[in-house]
Amino acid sequence: MSQLLRAAVLCEINSDLELQDLEIPALQPGQVLVDIAYSGICRSQLNEIQGLKGVDRFLPHTLGHEGSGIVRKVGGDVSRASAGDHVVLSWLKGGGYDIRSTVYESSKGRVNSGAVSTFMTAAVVSENRLVRIDSTVPLKEAALLGCAVPTGAGTVLNIAVPSAGHSLAVFGLGGIGQCALIAAKNCGLKTVIGVDIVQDKLDIALRLGASHVINAQQEDVGKRIHQITGTGGVDYAIEAVGNTSVMEMAFASVRDNGGLCVVAGNPPAGDTVRIDPFDLIKGRKIVGSWGGGSDLDRDMPIYLRWLEGGALPLSELGGHEYSLGDINGALEDFAAGKVLRPLINMGLETLV
Repeated sequence: MSQLLRAAVLCEINSDLELQDLEIPALQPGQVLVDIAYSGICRSQLNEIQGLKGVDRFLPHTLGHEGSGIVRKVGGDVSRASAGDHVVLSWLKGGGYDIRSTVYESSKGRVNSGAVSTFMTAAVVSENRLVRIDSTVPLKEAALLGCAVPTGAGTVLNIAVPSAGHSLAVFGLGGIGQCALIAAKNCGLKTVIGVDIVQDKLDIALRLGASHVINAQQEDVGKRIHQITGTGGVDYAIEAVGNTSVMEMAFASVRDNGGLCVVAGNPPAGDTVRIDPFDLIKGRKIVGSWGGGSDLDRDMPIYLRWLEGGALPLSELGGHEYSLGDINGALEDFAAGKVLRPLINMGLETLV
């Protein structure tokens, strides 16, 4: 008799996800079956559902790329995990086999899946998308170590690389932006500025250690940043919205002669940014961030030390839990800005 899992499946663009029972396929070498505990929701999934990433050739398919869980079974030649291990699931690649896809069967036909998916009660995952963690790490907080933390904090640690005397502004205080802010604070920066249009997010940023916050609907952001820094702009700006006008605002906020803007947000396919070339001539720089330049095998011990020591207060980011059955409600709340980083609780911890 086939074993089944429950998954939220994208069948059509701009439609609700459909809950389906999927048959668990036989594991290939390099694949791992993980019982999912929690899945985060990222802006990238909204872009997929809304068709903003371009033509989707894989419908119907599963979704989700950050989560936590417990390994149920491993395929042949797997060296990075064993049954019973607690793991973080991430779209970021580590070492080991890279099995890029799998296919599930359902009563409605075949359902495609990538190397990692997390909007489901269990998932067949490529071993290079897993990182083992100690069983003492709370699985709820661990879910955000798959994307929000490495993308946000990694953008600061691996790309900006500021020193204690520098100033940094974060544009967009969702999960990734707040993690960037936390990392900047942990690097010893005294001037850490949070910019957003939602007051609740600005309040959270202050609790997480921002020295200043700016409500972009109420203040002139560029003028206020110049007042705060007294140097014509910040040393570093992190854009974490995925909006091209915000990218332009973030670039305009950095100082001449070495100011760096790092784009971490994920804009719709085809959107473009307008930059005055003279700003580049004056020494301002802009670069992109692919997952914060993160190597989870290298960086995860840093984040786990922060988490254990209280320097990574993820409970501030992932406080809103939803069941898998209410995933469409979670997506709606996230899109409306009502929650910072929704977590889908699969109920695993009540079973183990």
